[in-house]
Amino acid sequence: MEFLFSLGRAFTSSDALWMWAILAAQIVSVAIILERSHALFVSRKTNQKELSKLIAEDIRAGQLDKALRRSLQMSAKEPLGTVASAGIQAAIDLGGKEEIQLKMDEILLEENTRVEKRIGFLAMFANVATLMGLLGTITGLIHSFAGIANANPVEKATILSKGISLAMNTTAYGLIVAVPALIMYAVLQNRASRLTDDLNKAALNLFIQLGFHYEPVTDKK
Repeated sequence: MEFLFSLGRAFTSSDALWMWAILAAQIVSVAIILERSHALFVSRKTNQKELSKLIAEDIRAGQLDKALRRSLQMSAKEPLGTVASAGIQAAIDLGGKEEIQLKMDEILLEENTRVEKRIGFLAMFANVATLMGLLGTITGLIHSFAGIANANPVEKATILSKGISLAMNTTAYGLIVAVPALIMYAVLQNRASRLTDDLNKAALNLFIQLGFHYEPVTDKK
């Protein structure tokens, strides 16, 4: 509790600029964590490989139109639907394996970028909060030592201890902001990697199916 009161006093001290700057970094970091956590853990599931099996069945049966309709319906909620529809449409248009792959890779790149966006900012804000805390401590110590230059010798120790205490609060607060941000950066980065791997494997499965089956299907038309 005393530590919290000490942090509160630091926000009203002469060196409070650094505390408010760290607070701004904390607010942005928390916003990113909440938004990315919802996007990666609630809105997205690691079920793309399972979904690809449904579309692959239609492709193996030679029903590209049905596979396209299924993927378009799926695209409203699942990224695999968007990737699959691009590849299937290329197969229907007789684009060849290279065009199918290019179309699918283009959408895959967009989807993977969407998964990983803003996560890297967490590491940046963690480093910035730590550095601002250190900078705030250094400037606070400079002011403290400068302030006791003309002070009464009896009061110097008291003034210096109070100044150092307030200065150290910026480092402490910077670390308080940085540690959770770095932990969540690792958690979200791991989740993003799992999601992109799942989507890439599902897309590869569909590309293999299209590569093997789209030519016989078009010959039947």
